[in-house]
Amino acid sequence: MTVITLTTDFGEKDGFTGVLKGVIWGIYPEAQIADITHAITPQNIFEGSMAIFRAAPFFPKGTVHIAVVDPGVGTNRRLLAARLGDHYCVGPDNGIFTPLLEDAEKRNLAMEFVHLDKPDYWLPDVSHTFHGRDIFAPVGAHLAKGVSLDFVGTPIFDPVRIGLPKPIRTSEGWEAHVTVEDIFGNLTSDLRADHLGGHTEVSFIIAGHEVSGLVESYGWKKPGDLVAVVDSEGYIEIAVVNGSAAKILNARVGDPIRIIISKQ
Repeated sequence: MTVITLTTDFGEKDGFTGVLKGVIWGIYPEAQIADITHAITPQNIFEGSMAIFRAAPFFPKGTVHIAVVDPGVGTNRRLLAARLGDHYCVGPDNGIFTPLLEDAEKRNLAMEFVHLDKPDYWLPDVSHTFHGRDIFAPVGAHLAKGVSLDFVGTPIFDPVRIGLPKPIRTSEGWEAHVTVEDIFGNLTSDLRADHLGGHTEVSFIIAGHEVSGLVESYGWKKPGDLVAVVDSEGYIEIAVVNGSAAKILNARVGDPIRIIISKQ
């Protein structure tokens, strides 16, 4: 029994996500389906890529990740399936799997990519506006059921990548970037805690505000305090205790964070 995850910008109003599940179960009734999120900002490929990247490590070997954030649906953008280590990915070839791809490269995992050009593994009637239903969901179901990647498409070697922000070393420390704004308004950066090299005398400057040092968790400060913490995945996060850092700082994904490491 294989797990299939779904990540989309479909929301919950119109039943689109239910349709994806219906297609999957019609092909592979034993599939276990997990919703990573359907609340990606419409057409925001980078946001979708980060959601999958943060969730995928917690799923078992053999999981199939279907991602449908697809502003190019119906155009000549390619249809993609990939094997990255022990996981599979299915979705538009628009860069949505870039963080997973780069992580697989960093860890020297085996990788394969195919252009989905085998209609035998699609629904019989394919629309120009809902490839999630007509192509990605059925292909994902067939892969989960055990069909080989070679059967569903032709090998390619140049999947589309999007530019990902990366922390930059500076003379005073680092320049990082906000990569995720979560439901609480917490702002996750691309700087990992280990970039600080064990230093504790550190300041974080974002949107004209300065945060001194790190706290273990939100509850160590008073409501309304601006804090920096190490999030559950090891990245530096700027937050407001019982509040929204995004709203209070008027900050958003892509904004810079200046990190000053005091000389000790």
